[in-house]
Order: sequence, then C-alpha cells, then structure tokens
Amino acid sequence: MSLKVTDFFEDLGVPGIAAGIGAVVLAPIVIPAAVKIGKPIAKAAIKTGIVAYEKSKGVLAEAGEVFEDIVAEAKAEMAEAQSKKLVDNGQTHSEAG
Repeated sequence: MSLKVTDFFEDLGVPGIAAGIGAVVLAPIVIPAAVKIGKPIAKAAIKTGIVAYEKSKGVLAEAGEVFEDIVAEAKAEMAEAQSKKLVDNGQTHSEAG
C-alpha cells in the first residue's frame, strides 16, 4: 500500500492544511528562537555531564584502590591459613614419628 500526498489532505482536512501552512510560515521565526533558548540549556547539560564524569572518575579510582586492598588482605589471610595448616601438619607428623 503506497502513501499518497492526497491521503494526508483527505485525512487532515482544512485544519491540517491550515496547521501546515502556519508551520511553514512560522518556521523561520520559531526555529531560531528555539535554537537561542535550547543552546544554553544544552551547554548547561553538557557541563553538568562533564562535572559528573570527572567526579565519578575520582570516586571509581578510590573504590578500585579499596577493592585492591581488600583482595590483597584476603590473599594474605589465605596464605597465612595455608602456611599455618602446613606447619600444623608438619608438627603432627613429627610428633607422631
């Protein structure tokens, strides 16, 4: 089923045609005004995003360091437990012999 320009005119009628003509006439006025208003808003949003990104980089770096410290502590505790287990097994075998 193909779309035809006449389908739009039949569906929209006179109010649709008037709105279309109004949009064409007002576009040169409305678009620059929207750009003038939208540009500062867009810049503010971008600045906010940059600030949030910079802050999150610091927070994530600090969180990474904390995580690495916890992993190192856990590995040290596991190594200590393993060496204690080997010492206990060694003493048990020497006491038995």
